[in-house]
Amino acid sequence: MSRIGDRARRTLAQARVVGEDLAEAFNAVWRRSLQLRVVFSTLALSTAVVLVLGFVIQTQIAGNILAAKLDDAQRQIDSGTALLERELASVDPSREKAKGELNNALDQLTNAGADDASGSPTAGKFRAVLTSTADGTSDFVGPLEYVPADLRQSVAEGARALRYSTIEEQGVEIPTMMIGQPVRTANGDLAFYLLFPLDSEQRTLGLVQSTLIVGGLILLLLLAGIASLITRQVVRPIRQAAEIAERFADGHLDERMPEQGEDEVARLGESYNEMAGSIQSQIRQLEEFGALQRRFTSDVSHELRTPLTTVRMAADVLYASRDELLPALRRSSELLVTELDRFEALLADLLEISRLDAGVAELGAERVDMQGVVSRAVEAVRGLADESATPLELELPAGVYADVDPRRVERIVRNLVANALDHGEGRPVRITLAADDDTVAVLVRDQGVGLRPGEAGLVFNRFWRAEESRARRSGGTGLGLSIAIEDARLHGGWLQAWGEIGRGAAFRLTLPRTAGDTVTSSPIPLGPDDRPGADVRAPEAVGSVPTPPSWPVVAEIPSWSEGDDVDDLDDLDDLDDQPVLPDDVGVPSGDIR
Repeated sequence: MSRIGDRARRTLAQARVVGEDLAEAFNAVWRRSLQLRVVFSTLALSTAVVLVLGFVIQTQIAGNILAAKLDDAQRQIDSGTALLERELASVDPSREKAKGELNNALDQLTNAGADDASGSPTAGKFRAVLTSTADGTSDFVGPLEYVPADLRQSVAEGARALRYSTIEEQGVEIPTMMIGQPVRTANGDLAFYLLFPLDSEQRTLGLVQSTLIVGGLILLLLLAGIASLITRQVVRPIRQAAEIAERFADGHLDERMPEQGEDEVARLGESYNEMAGSIQSQIRQLEEFGALQRRFTSDVSHELRTPLTTVRMAADVLYASRDELLPALRRSSELLVTELDRFEALLADLLEISRLDAGVAELGAERVDMQGVVSRAVEAVRGLADESATPLELELPAGVYADVDPRRVERIVRNLVANALDHGEGRPVRITLAADDDTVAVLVRDQGVGLRPGEAGLVFNRFWRAEESRARRSGGTGLGLSIAIEDARLHGGWLQAWGEIGRGAAFRLTLPRTAGDTVTSSPIPLGPDDRPGADVRAPEAVGSVPTPPSWPVVAEIPSWSEGDDVDDLDDLDDLDDQPVLPDDVGVPSGDIR
């Protein structure tokens, strides 16, 4: 029994799964097909109308048939009563051989009712019952057993009575209309009944019902076809417009809707084409402006290298002999060298932004231990931590390998840690490394001023600051986090921010452990109150900014560092021949708070 029960439960479970799949598929088709919804709605409303109309028609026909049958039956019983009263006026029902006289009277009644030429009223085929008493204990003629007791009682009380009942003959149930009336004679009253079978009327109603059903089904099919054809005339241009809009959104800016006629669809196509033409013109203007802007930034950055190198050489000479200068001049030389360092860093960042904007940056991924990469990035800003007396708390487990570009990951972590030192108010900064089977994450958490609501989506904007009056201890260029989010995008990962006033801020870098994989979760929580894994499926819920997939790689632009020959930077002129992307592609890029 238990085996049968298990099999039945498995069968029910499979049936439930199949039902859910079918329901889901139907819901998907229902949501996506306007034509299906219109046709189904038309069928539903038409079915309701046909049912109501068929019920009303059937009720009216049945009522008219029964009313006509009843009128004929009443005329039939009136004429039969008059005939019986004449024939039985001198008959004593209580004497012997009265039954024979009753039979003779019924025979005359039957012959008179069947004679159409006589002009007697007729309600069709009927059976007559004549009895000398209401209860039928005395003599009677006809099938008295079919007459119900309540009808006999009504006739015995001296009133005409009507009943609808069903009699069974040879296993067949026949609906019957029974009408009874007393017959007055000189020697006492008789009970007279007429039984009219309604089988012919029943067949008539069945024919009417089947005709209504077949006609209703044909009408519904015709309505469905008509609704489908009419809806198709409206849906087809809409589908065509949707397909053209999708191709237009994919970059085929020359796609246009055909304009035919002067109706609403034609006006829709005309309006859409005007809008598409305007958008195409604006996109081309923006592309030209973006290309001009990027080329201007690249050219200016490149052209500044030569005078900057000359100024650097002169500043280095002054800085080397600063001990021989007056105190004021000594301080000026130190400030000059410091600002030159910052200027060179800004130029390097501008060149990197130009490469990223042009989509020509290349990912040099290799299998490395993330502990070493993060450790080198932290050591690069260790001096800033010592200057601000900020403790660095490291949680860097060894043996966490991933396919990443170590130079870019070091730059991301270095920017995040420097950003935390700038805004940590001297409180500890925690750097945590974690990984799961598919992803690796680095979390940089400070206990500083934090972020106001809405600022988590602005920290990656270029040159953006939460407090404009706040100075950077690290002397940053304002492009650090902007480059960091582009580097994360190039890896196909996430760079997310969280913060609250008075509770500090946190930045989380999540990268795939295998190059080319997609990041769908993070092994470490972003907010301080999140449980592990609490926000991995919906990072936007905590105010973070996930990074979209990286742009396609076109070419590599050589990086520049201090000490490189200026002439080597002529390779940047090749940018002119590379494809460019608009500045507004993807999420807004930006920098530290």
